[in-house]
Amino acid sequence: MTRSLPALVLLLLPLLATARVNGTSDYLQRMDTDRDGRVSQTEFLDWMSYAFDARDRDRDGVLSADELPGGKGAAITRATHRERLAATFRKQDRNGDGYLDARELAAPPQ
Repeated sequence: MTRSLPALVLLLLPLLATARVNGTSDYLQRMDTDRDGRVSQTEFLDWMSYAFDARDRDRDGVLSADELPGGKGAAITRATHRERLAATFRKQDRNGDGYLDARELAAPPQ
């Protein structure tokens, strides 16, 4: 996992550049597609998978080396990418209710 972590971080950079958010409330508004004031795991995974989907040029659900930033590295599947994001979500969901509120979104995962 640590070997592909830098590639994962680089995958998320385009997301940060295009999202143009100014704070936690902006993230909450953009991720919260059902407008219930909180972010479900599905909403989080869908939002955070944007960069993966943008890089998966052949739409095969796998980022091969040539689709990764820098054109090299171990391939990663969309399923593996989403599993890692789900683990991050669970770490951020400090109260364990299955949702992220603005405070949990602002806090780094533990």
